[in-house]
Amino acid sequence: MFDVISELMYEPLYAAILLFSTFFILLFIGVPIAIAIALSSAILGLFIMPDMAAFVGAQKMYAGIDSFTLLAIPFFILAGNIMNSGGIALRLVNFAKLSAGRFAGGLAHTNVVANMLFGSISGSSIAAAAAVGGVMAPLQKKEGYSPEFSAAVNIASAPSGILIPPSGPLILFSLVSGGTSISALFIGGYIPGIMMGLACMIVAWYYAKKNNYPVAGKPTFQEAKTVTLQALPSLLLVVVVIGGIVGGIFTATEGAGVAVIYSLGLSIIYRMASLKDYIETLRKSLTMSASILFLIAASGIMSWVMAFTGIPDAISELILQIENPILVLLLINLCLLVVGTFMDLTPAVLIFTPIFMPIAVYLGMDPVHFGLMMIFNLGLGNMTPPVGSVLFIGCSVGNTTIEGVTKPLIPFFFALLVMLMFITFVPFLTTGLPTLLNLM
Repeated sequence: MFDVISELMYEPLYAAILLFSTFFILLFIGVPIAIAIALSSAILGLFIMPDMAAFVGAQKMYAGIDSFTLLAIPFFILAGNIMNSGGIALRLVNFAKLSAGRFAGGLAHTNVVANMLFGSISGSSIAAAAAVGGVMAPLQKKEGYSPEFSAAVNIASAPSGILIPPSGPLILFSLVSGGTSISALFIGGYIPGIMMGLACMIVAWYYAKKNNYPVAGKPTFQEAKTVTLQALPSLLLVVVVIGGIVGGIFTATEGAGVAVIYSLGLSIIYRMASLKDYIETLRKSLTMSASILFLIAASGIMSWVMAFTGIPDAISELILQIENPILVLLLINLCLLVVGTFMDLTPAVLIFTPIFMPIAVYLGMDPVHFGLMMIFNLGLGNMTPPVGSVLFIGCSVGNTTIEGVTKPLIPFFFALLVMLMFITFVPFLTTGLPTLLNLM
């Protein structure tokens, strides 16, 4: 009986059914996602290679994290957490008010711009939603904004930070996709990230006009100068790191190390944290890094069993039976949108990049274009239940409920879907800047 099942597992269809049904059952019963990936892959591995599965599985887990480039992720996490431990969010909120605060619903626009700035520094949409939302919620409530609308603005705009570099998900995509240029991904991420922010600002402007929300007063020159000087050192982190990587001065990993040194020096100079804070920051960074690295290691087994059984090729052949490229790209986007509702961004990138990227490349899509489309798409999953981490954080700091925030969040979601279609079908939006700078 075991031999018969083992032979069936060499068929991609049966292998895919066993792999993904086991994976989703484990998720449904509450098994952590990294363990679910490893176990479901190991079970399929036992059928296709019973004598060698344990050895090969361990080897693939090690190989999955044996990468110098991968060191950039824990370094960027540490740099972001160091910056988060001080008053960076408040400085960036005040800076955002200078440009965005003079439109209808000025505080809502300030929230969006601050999330874009803070997300680019911290590299985390969750950190942006918590830090910026925590500052903005009391200010917006004082000005008469409804808590539900304030939370919706914060939730919808927080994922923009995962597109504006330095970005951990883009580094991860580069590794999983087989070495797509990190510099090109970083530079290409600016326009999609800004488009995400602009979409949120358009919806916020309409909502603010409709509800007569106040416009912030114009700051004096001295106030603007003070606020800019306070925010400038934090903003320079992005300039130094991205400029160094794109200019070829250092690699992404070395750039991440520079980010740690810069943020630590800034924190010491401005006395933004105590020794106890630094220890807690290091502990939190180690925990986050270990979780992500174990997830990547576990995905190494899944990548192996999928490649061995031919699952990605079988799925590609099935989807490419649809001869219309537009329908194929719409189907890929729909699959990723559904995946994003119940799976966090990191495991989704690890699992679905090997499946969908060959299809996109076959259709003539550049890997940079596909990667940014994918990250933009999966970023929307951060704001949707049941797994949307940004949704839960945003509701928590905004003092509201998921039920209450759903109605004002829907227009933001549809505006972002429109932007996703632009990103999907207008390649210049993602590849224009990297091409102009000779990064592609």
